[in-house]
Amino acid sequence: MVKSLRCDQSESRLGVRHWQTFLFFLALSVAYAQRVNLSVAIVAMTDADAVNPDFPEYNWPEKTKSLLLSSFFWGNVLTQVPSGQLARKFGGKITLLTGMFICSVLNLLTPLCALWGGWEVVSALRVMEGLFQGVVFPAVHTLISAWIPPNERPVLGTCAYAGSQFGTIVMLATSGLLAASPAGWPSIFYISGGVGCLWSIVYFIWGASTPADYKSISVEERKLIKMAQATEAVSEQPNEKMHTPWLSFFTSPPFLALIASHSANNWGFWTLLTQIPSYMKNVLNKDIKSNALLSALPYFAMFCMCFILSAIAMQLNKRNCISTLTSRKLFNTIGLWVPMLALIGLGYVGSDQSNLAVILLTVTVGFNASCYLGQQINHIDLSPNFAGILMGITNCASCIMSIFGPLLVGFIVTDEHDVEQWRIVFFIAAIIYLVGNGLFIIFGRANVQKWNDPPAKPRRNSTPQVESQH
Repeated sequence: MVKSLRCDQSESRLGVRHWQTFLFFLALSVAYAQRVNLSVAIVAMTDADAVNPDFPEYNWPEKTKSLLLSSFFWGNVLTQVPSGQLARKFGGKITLLTGMFICSVLNLLTPLCALWGGWEVVSALRVMEGLFQGVVFPAVHTLISAWIPPNERPVLGTCAYAGSQFGTIVMLATSGLLAASPAGWPSIFYISGGVGCLWSIVYFIWGASTPADYKSISVEERKLIKMAQATEAVSEQPNEKMHTPWLSFFTSPPFLALIASHSANNWGFWTLLTQIPSYMKNVLNKDIKSNALLSALPYFAMFCMCFILSAIAMQLNKRNCISTLTSRKLFNTIGLWVPMLALIGLGYVGSDQSNLAVILLTVTVGFNASCYLGQQINHIDLSPNFAGILMGITNCASCIMSIFGPLLVGFIVTDEHDVEQWRIVFFIAAIIYLVGNGLFIIFGRANVQKWNDPPAKPRRNSTPQVESQH
């Protein structure tokens, strides 16, 4: 009775797992600020006279700009799958910390690279940034699996991933002001890179791969996490003994459906994220300052929706209203099909209806937050032992979609002011949303799969790895 009371008290109060969740939130905030900074900065970099003529201007055509905006994902694709393995072998902390720190340093170098090497060097730099940021989601997923009990994952996991919206909001909202300031558009990269270096110092001191690695965690909280994880077949095998069932991954209908859903989500999300500033400027005729603020509005809505939807999910979970599987499919449908309808409507909005266009963009991006309670957490449902690797695989596939989305805009939108060309872009995204969520509804599952606990490899040594509690 006393032990039960202690566990209840430990579960109800803030603990180390909440502090780690906050650090994940900050990591994703910084990561996304660094991903999207070029989306607004490129408007000022190619039209300095309209913003701040004291800084260099580059005459880059639309296809070159689309190439630059998609180049981040070329590198991002390559490190997604290996990152899951690295996070399991060396720990989520060192994997996340290394990627974030190097990417932050590269951000600081961006203005200098643009000045000395033009768009070719900037593109190469963005590829490198993508390579090192490819570790972020697999590492964070591995860390969430280690730190957060299953019943808290929908809420705390969503809180952590809300950082991606927070970073997007801050960067999009402030980039216009920074570009017009005496520091000019280079300050966009200096600030985002500097904050990333600061986060790296904080996480080096206070981050940890598992509760066992965190010396000041209470005994009660460590037991709470361990007991909760015992219910989901988390393997106690050392990681080098655990065989990774690659064939089972790619012959599993629930996991293939998850890949489809994640890829569909990323196509629409990154097409909009990279192109909204251009759409605001060229179709809705918004200047750089209002452009940045209005571009941030949809992601502010998404940030707020993360917590609203988490509260709804928590109430449904407490009252046992729906099963876990129904919950995943319901929230994923809200996250993809409501934006699908809004995108169809956006395709018929004229250039003289800028307020309606902003509302529909806000609905499209805002309701997309529901996917965090659907497909985003589904990797851990299917396999707690290989959650980071599964996230790496789906992120790899979805990053390919993130490359083609912005590139396709460059080929379709030959006249930046043509509403009909933008309509094609929105319709393509809507169709992809329809198909991706349809497959998730039909084939998606939320129970631990049998390949989560594969046969052990023959023993080669007896030294356990830090991630063995996964």
